[in-house]
Amino acid sequence: MYIQVLLIIKQNKTNFKSKLLNLRSVKNRKRQLMNIFWFRRDLRLEDNAGLYHALKSGQSVLPLFIFDKNILDQLDDRHDARVNFIYNTIQTLHQQLQKLDSSILIKYGNPIEVWKELAQEYPIKTVYTNRDYEPYAKKRDAEIKNILTSQNIDFQTFKDHVIFENEEVTKNDGGTYTVFTPYSKKWRAKLATRLIADNTSFYFQSYPTQQYFQHFYKTPPLPLLPLAEMNFKPSTIEIPSKTVAQKIIKNYDKTRDFPAIAGTSKLGIHFRFGTISIREKARKAEKLNATYLSELIWRDFYAQILDHFPHVVHNAFRAKYERIPWRTSKADFEKWQKGQTGYPIVDAGMRELNATGYMHNRVRMVVASFLTKHLLLDWRWGEAYFAQKLLDFDLASNNGGWQWAAGCGTDAAPYFRIFNPTSQMKKFDKELIYIKKWVPEFGTFQYPQPMVDHKAARVRCLETYKEALANPI
Repeated sequence: MYIQVLLIIKQNKTNFKSKLLNLRSVKNRKRQLMNIFWFRRDLRLEDNAGLYHALKSGQSVLPLFIFDKNILDQLDDRHDARVNFIYNTIQTLHQQLQKLDSSILIKYGNPIEVWKELAQEYPIKTVYTNRDYEPYAKKRDAEIKNILTSQNIDFQTFKDHVIFENEEVTKNDGGTYTVFTPYSKKWRAKLATRLIADNTSFYFQSYPTQQYFQHFYKTPPLPLLPLAEMNFKPSTIEIPSKTVAQKIIKNYDKTRDFPAIAGTSKLGIHFRFGTISIREKARKAEKLNATYLSELIWRDFYAQILDHFPHVVHNAFRAKYERIPWRTSKADFEKWQKGQTGYPIVDAGMRELNATGYMHNRVRMVVASFLTKHLLLDWRWGEAYFAQKLLDFDLASNNGGWQWAAGCGTDAAPYFRIFNPTSQMKKFDKELIYIKKWVPEFGTFQYPQPMVDHKAARVRCLETYKEALANPI
């Protein structure tokens, strides 16, 4: 009996020592410095510039995503498909990281406050992230960098969302291009300045993050934040696949203008949130279709415009266009929103947008021209509505496209270029396949008469613009 008691005491001492050693190990682990990679518009593990540099540093890397309350609070739709898309993508990242014995830390709140808490909670050496060029993001990142620097934490950012950013494609005198064609030529020329294997441009080269996956911070699965906790609900809107048939890209220049056929990639939402790599797609586009590559160059162009000229968020790029006396008819705007204008291609586009979160590229130009020139309603109204509805909403491209349509932007269509909706329909949907899909009552008494006569609206637009632009500032 005595011997048994001694054995039990000895065993308990051994267990206690083991637990003490484990506790010390955990404490030592907590004291070890780590890096954090902050996911934003780059929701993928592969070919991710900032993540690559974080992992390559050799320090353990804890992935992080912050659901930004400042952004989410501005959304009216509690079923917003974009929030659902982000949430589902984060879940996928979580599952991928679990296979690497890691996880992703998810936070919800004001990023400034979140980072103040993280700086106290974790022994952070460096925060890595990829650059965002929107005014809010730049201001936010500057504040966060100051907070982290005050805590002796380094804050490093990298280019990932574009091929070339602000100062990489400039005029010979260092100035900023504000016209697309010369910008595009210089953009393409810069690709050839650094070629690697198979004449592929260095700027299209992927970041081999997978070589350093062993440096992800080892941790049991961290809890996933419920969608309902952010006051959002599941959405039924279908998200386009990020896998696109090669023939669509190969024939893009021939099919892109016809909304009734599958002639565009629909990859906008994946570019917007970085679930695909811009470098990979640009590399393929260069080999398959120059017109598709041009569309990717437009993304870079508008991103650098927003970066250099942030006033475009609220004002016309060209100041004199602020003198246009826009009409303020909420009733006309509502008809446009609902697809009840009496112009089939306009109505089809708006109904497609409302139902799916997507609108064909050609149709976007037609509906934007109709709002700003036929109805003489402020381009900012249309831009805001697109921002609310588009799955692929991107501030730089959306703003650039709307200012182009209104004639007030950088590379804008001249104000006297006014799309004829009927001609556009006959040219690009001659068999009315797209129209009948979204406006089934077309050709019946249920379909409304045109809310404005094209010829009269054109004359009104030309006179209004001409008089406004002729007046001195």
